[in-house]
Amino acid sequence: MKQNLFVYNTLTRKKEEFKALDAPHVGMYVCGPTVYSDAHLGNCRTYISFDLIFRYLTHLGYKVRYVRNITDAGHLEGDADEGEDKISKKAKLAKLEPMEIVQKYTVGFHDVMRALNILPPSIEPTATGHIIEQIELVKTILEKGYAYEVDGSVYFDVEKYNASHDYGMLNGRNLDDLLNNTRSLGGQEDKKGKLDFALWIKAKPEHLMKWPSPWSIGFPGWHLECSAMSDKYLGEQFDIHGGGIDLAPTHHTNEIAQNIAACGKIPANYWIHTNMLTVNGQKMSKSLGNSFLPYELFTGKNSILNKAYSPMTVRFFMLQANYRSTLDFSNDAMEASEKGFKRLMNSFGLLNELKTSLTTEVEIKSLSNRCYEAMNDDFNSPVLIAELFEASRIINSVYDGKLKIDTENLDRLKQLMQNFVVDVLGLKDEQAANDDLPQVLSFIVDLRNEAKESKDYATSDKIRNGLQKIGFQLKDTKEGTNWTKI
Repeated sequence: MKQNLFVYNTLTRKKEEFKALDAPHVGMYVCGPTVYSDAHLGNCRTYISFDLIFRYLTHLGYKVRYVRNITDAGHLEGDADEGEDKISKKAKLAKLEPMEIVQKYTVGFHDVMRALNILPPSIEPTATGHIIEQIELVKTILEKGYAYEVDGSVYFDVEKYNASHDYGMLNGRNLDDLLNNTRSLGGQEDKKGKLDFALWIKAKPEHLMKWPSPWSIGFPGWHLECSAMSDKYLGEQFDIHGGGIDLAPTHHTNEIAQNIAACGKIPANYWIHTNMLTVNGQKMSKSLGNSFLPYELFTGKNSILNKAYSPMTVRFFMLQANYRSTLDFSNDAMEASEKGFKRLMNSFGLLNELKTSLTTEVEIKSLSNRCYEAMNDDFNSPVLIAELFEASRIINSVYDGKLKIDTENLDRLKQLMQNFVVDVLGLKDEQAANDDLPQVLSFIVDLRNEAKESKDYATSDKIRNGLQKIGFQLKDTKEGTNWTKI
């Protein structure tokens, strides 16, 4: 097990040597999706980044308990604790039960994770499955004097908490700055302070997702679930807490406050955040017309895309930037990633065809050491990939007879590529059988759509069922039909 791994800690704003609380065991909690819509590409970047961290820690010999939650309880539309429940809103529009919405998008989320070869977490708890734990946590915070009840709702008292603790510790901001930059919103008359946030919200009669509690029939605040579930599965203190950088100012700040108020401890030692994904230099946004879903990227069915890109090309593209850097999407960048991914996997496929010599002109041990040095420097995947391209050059040169390699170094080279290409980066040669797979499937989907338009439902069903038998699932949406590998 390597001991010289350094990670950037958002809490201290510097790189620190990673030291597990209970080595070789590591506890890692990552905020999972809210399942009321399809996973967007920014989500995918976050989960690919933490999959990389999970894989590398496991490779080093740590026994990682990776917890990634599913937010399925339904929460209000903003941090102001007002508006309509997102899941209920979707359910009403579709005339479905809220848990049908939850199931639909949870299944879709898992489909995308599988397509991107993201390993499942050790535990994937749901907010609705932990209402009792959340209610107990609210009770504890009330008993400690850091919360108050108003007409069936319970709020966290930020100013009282800040009098003895640093509420803005995660972002290095003081309370006055936070108060001055927080606009006054309607529906906050019950709160003592502008920054106070809901721990429990009394449900209106029309609210669909609600549960009994000592204070009212209602539902938990958004920030509560992660504190309750991380404590249950990882304890009061664990090693790593992660998520997108957008969660740091409010969600993770409030998680820290809840935990300290309840037990006096910061829940995690290392806070790790992934940066944003932009599109041609602009923030990805529906209003700008530059957003698209993973399935659209896999099929090419979006006007912003020049072509379809395979899931492994997408994964490789995202790993070519450090998780803390802004990553800019463009067709040029994707096409370059596609070429780079194919070049790396083609050389990987040549390994078993290399011939050895009695002497060697390459030394793999130093190259292997540089790969570990890259990953030990805050999981620096772009530097690792650069080293793997050097390995690729060596493979191609040996294959062409331009370099000699002995058995010992060839074995090391095979192990290096297995360790870092497959085990750590999580890449696989998905298109070995057919480089034109996305285009072929798109053609088949178009044939099915033509059959449906002609009301030839027997042919339409035959195509769908036939694809499912060979491992491809079709998903019909308002925007068209998408496919995913089962």
